[in-house]
Amino acid sequence: MPCLVFQKWIEIVTGISLPYSAVLGERFYIGHFGGIIINANAVIGDNCNISQGVTIGVSGLKEKRGVPTIGNNVYVGANAVIVGKINIGDGAVIGANSLVTKDVLSHTTVLGVPAIKINDHSSKGYI
Repeated sequence: MPCLVFQKWIEIVTGISLPYSAVLGERFYIGHFGGIIINANAVIGDNCNISQGVTIGVSGLKEKRGVPTIGNNVYVGANAVIVGKINIGDGAVIGANSLVTKDVLSHTTVLGVPAIKINDHSSKGYI
């Protein structure tokens, strides 16, 4: 019970919901305050960088229902939403204000609602 109270206090003070059961890689970085929601079952790799307003959550129906698995060295821009039982490849870039509901290949940049591949640029330089 004290842990849950402490977790809620952290959410209120930081504006970040990061449950203890989420799996985070080494050097996970949140660059800005607030509005960040990460599902308790999310898996995020090493050297990932997320901006303010990002949601990593559950979506989908039946066997497609689940939460994302995010690879290493991924950059997620401000206000992006990544939902569903999908994989985000190593070195990917998720552009600001994007809605990602399908797998993203490694070393590609996606942007838009719904997010689509716009180029083969990796996250090098963002991380």
